[in-house]
Amino acid sequence: MLKGKQMLAMNLIQDELPTPLGKLLLVADPQAVLVAVEFADHESRMRELLRRRYGQMQELRSGKLPTAQRAFEAYFSGEVAVINNLAVSVQGTEFQQRCWLSLRRIPCGQTITYAQQAQWVGSPKACRAVGQANGLNLLAIVLPCHRVIGSNRQLTGYASGIDKKRWLLEHERQHTRPEVDA
Repeated sequence: MLKGKQMLAMNLIQDELPTPLGKLLLVADPQAVLVAVEFADHESRMRELLRRRYGQMQELRSGKLPTAQRAFEAYFSGEVAVINNLAVSVQGTEFQQRCWLSLRRIPCGQTITYAQQAQWVGSPKACRAVGQANGLNLLAIVLPCHRVIGSNRQLTGYASGIDKKRWLLEHERQHTRPEVDA
């Protein structure tokens, strides 16, 4: 949440989608811009983070988000790059927003370390702060914090669980063509 500004109550739309990893919750503003994507087994965490960012929401109502639905269906069917085009809205500190938006620079099927991401956001000594910001990312898969790994190249720190992180990385690697130098 941006400090010093009163967050207004907001009507949000929630849709859901079955995936190989369980039900995925999609939450968008009235213009269908995604504000949250999370697996249903972490719904309480998502709702708490939404409350912190948007204040007391007037309503989180069921609805259909066809553009997001189609994109995630394509992603889980192997068209992994399609999620790069989804419109998102991020609310957080300037540093958090830089961290979250920098995640879209990581190509599908590839990983970077927290140290590399810290350099990308202009704070090379802020590895832990980058990790904390990524842990507050409300847009799983779309802002792909699952592509960030420890400096020892080990999978670490994913709010939805390491098993899901591993699955997502393997799925993307299976469906991404390796880049060939020309």
